[in-house]
Amino acid sequence: MDILIATPRPEALAGFRQGLADAGNTVQVVASGEEAAVRVAAAPPKLCVVDAGLPDTDAFALVARLMAINALVDTAVVSELAAAAFHEAGEGLGILMRLPSPPGPAQAGELLDALRVIA
Repeated sequence: MDILIATPRPEALAGFRQGLADAGNTVQVVASGEEAAVRVAAAPPKLCVVDAGLPDTDAFALVARLMAINALVDTAVVSELAAAAFHEAGEGLGILMRLPSPPGPAQAGELLDALRVIA
């Protein structure tokens, strides 16, 4: 499956990215919300993982933008917000799951399991 990760810190997500790739997925990384939106519009991935701290947009704003481009793209957000605050900020966006910051290989497996459940 094609997975897009939007992050300003690819090195911090290297283990997570490797966990996704080791499971047979194609993983691409972009450094901005704009790049993510362009990629989703051109060739929608199955999943887009949005990291906090992007230089040009808030993670939740990017998820909303991606939904407007293609609502079939599943999303996950890397966030340090507590569960209740995350739920409040992301309510109505259809985010598959919140990932801890930074996620590692174990979270890659959990995310792929969650995707299988909804597939």
